[in-house]
Amino acid sequence: MEYIADMDSVFEIIAEPNRRAILSLLVLSKQSVGEIERQLRMPQPTVSKHLRVLREAGFVESTVDAQRRLYRLRPEPLQELDAWLAQFRRFWSAHVDALERHLDRLDQPTIDHSRPTKKTTTRRRGPNRERDKGEK
Repeated sequence: MEYIADMDSVFEIIAEPNRRAILSLLVLSKQSVGEIERQLRMPQPTVSKHLRVLREAGFVESTVDAQRRLYRLRPEPLQELDAWLAQFRRFWSAHVDALERHLDRLDQPTIDHSRPTKKTTTRRRGPNRERDKGEK
């Protein structure tokens, strides 16, 4: 299989919105050209053209199932992209942590001394974690 050696090529390939849409569909399950065509409302030649680019770049592979060709995502190029992006995560991680601290401060109850208050509790979130689903 041919892999993309240059990150610029990876970005050129995933920069195209239709190719990103196809990749998003293939995250869910194997898809035929016809299924992709119907879900994305794209003409068959357009779908085939984008699948060819994705296949040649190593993002997808196909298998034959009876009379149709099924495409599936290949994780390796995306893992390479993820590894390259890892060096930049510290930049947005600090911002997400700061946002969480800010939200925690907003969650702190304000005390109105002119009337009785109910006791309320707030849960603290850890770094880069979402709130518990049931928390209000």
